[in-house]
Amino acid sequence: MRIVPPHAPEPQDSVDWFDPQPASTASLPDPEPLVSNLALCVIEAMAGVRDIEQLARWVSADVYRALLVRVQHAARARTARRQSAKRPNVHVQLTTLQSPTDGVIEAVVVMDVGPRVRAIAMRLDGMDRRWRATSLNVL
Repeated sequence: MRIVPPHAPEPQDSVDWFDPQPASTASLPDPEPLVSNLALCVIEAMAGVRDIEQLARWVSADVYRALLVRVQHAARARTARRQSAKRPNVHVQLTTLQSPTDGVIEAVVVMDVGPRVRAIAMRLDGMDRRWRATSLNVL
């Protein structure tokens, strides 16, 4: 009889275990409230009335960095025009969601923001039992 030692996990196995784990759509909450609220929060952050750090939990690192740059540019523009930050009067006109594959939602939110109409396109990926925006564009 020969004793075979148990399989020791490879270092890569443990790294993969701690990486964000994909989730199926069935195991995730309804994405519609997140889509609407995230779009509103992005508009408020660009207007200077919401702290960008409040969005960090719901967006990927790349999206956060891009939003941070956009918020900083908006703040500089307000300073140059000598305008203070004002809470925008926002009305959601349209929200469209579709799921190209399991665990992925692509959404567009059209919002009336005072004199402008803005469209926010985003992609949500299911990771670690919650939705996270991995792509977000404000048009």
